[in-house]
Amino acid sequence: MSNHSSITEFLLLAFADTQELQLLHFWLFLGIYLAALLGNGLIITAVACDHRLHTPMYFFLLNLSLLNLGSISTTVPKSMANSLWDNRAISFLGCAAQVFLLVFLMSAEYFLLTVMAFDRYVAICKPLHYGTLLGSRACVHMAAAAWGCGFLYAVLHTANTFSLPLCQGNAVDQFFCEIPQILKLSCSDAYLREVGVLVVSVFVHFCCFVFIVLSYVQIFRAVLRIPSEQGWHKAFSTCLPHLAVDSLFISTGIFAYLKPPSISSPSLDLVVAVLYSVVPPAMNPLIYSMRNHKIKDLKNAMRKVISWTFFNNSKLPVFFHK
Repeated sequence: MSNHSSITEFLLLAFADTQELQLLHFWLFLGIYLAALLGNGLIITAVACDHRLHTPMYFFLLNLSLLNLGSISTTVPKSMANSLWDNRAISFLGCAAQVFLLVFLMSAEYFLLTVMAFDRYVAICKPLHYGTLLGSRACVHMAAAAWGCGFLYAVLHTANTFSLPLCQGNAVDQFFCEIPQILKLSCSDAYLREVGVLVVSVFVHFCCFVFIVLSYVQIFRAVLRIPSEQGWHKAFSTCLPHLAVDSLFISTGIFAYLKPPSISSPSLDLVVAVLYSVVPPAMNPLIYSMRNHKIKDLKNAMRKVISWTFFNNSKLPVFFHK
């Protein structure tokens, strides 16, 4: 990363010019961050501790919650600290770390959403083969592949981005370090190399998107053949949350990275960045909890976690034991 000697820090985009609005941004982001911590933390604890939730669907949901916690913790705390202390600076290494972690966690999340679409497809379209295709070892391998692919993507993008010569200043028009905004600071045609990597990434992500769409086409075809209305509700209640999360995450992410420069503006970029980096981690626990047909098990497990945490008697509840 040859730019470290020439640029020692970047200046992030401030949400407002006045201290009062900066504090409003701090409290708003603090509320969203605490909601994300609470929701995802409860899901992780409930799934890990209740043996009734040790199924492929909840295993992938646990991984998704871990990725959500990581991605929102990469951007929001730094933005809150900058607003609280009226400071815009982030170090060169801190910016590189943000890019690496964000690409790693969000790419892994996207690959995991693809795996979760496959899980729903097998559960509804091939229920007799569910135990064979999605055994514990297969689930671990698929989750590990999602995390591993995200890590390789992050290494590739971070190395490419921060090896570019940057001579257009150090002001990043975003509240966190984002690859498209850093590319705007490049002063040579070398940025085309990173654009090429982005194009390859888009192709891979597009293939995953097609797989997700085809999976849900098959799912909806199978659901519509179910004679009972109760069966329809049960199937749709497990698929629609996942489809909603996919749609929000994919549409805003693609728009942020592939929108034409002619429609780019700081305010639009800011809104889109919040929609794909801040809103999904906070909303995912609510979406999955409110619409899942097995919500009763998840709610019971969460209730036990909360009861043990705040009203601890002298021993753990039953579900903490084998």
